[in-house]
Amino acid sequence: MKELRVRNIDDGVIAAMQARARREGTSVSELVREMLAAAVSRPREELLERLTRLQANILRESGITPDSAPGIRAERDARG
Repeated sequence: MKELRVRNIDDGVIAAMQARARREGTSVSELVREMLAAAVSRPREELLERLTRLQANILRESGITPDSAPGIRAERDARG
């Protein structure tokens, strides 16, 4: 694993993180690792949620999930 050093963090932020770590029975380092991992995974989770909503909307509007394969095959075959 790599090490990351962050400098110039506001004293109030450090105090709040220390208090939270104490409440949760963990270390500040572990708390920061969890926060960083959550921040990195958030965009992927948000994208999956958006795709799920889009799929549900398509299903609600059309009654089926469209299959693009026949159209792609037709275009490919038309090109020769």
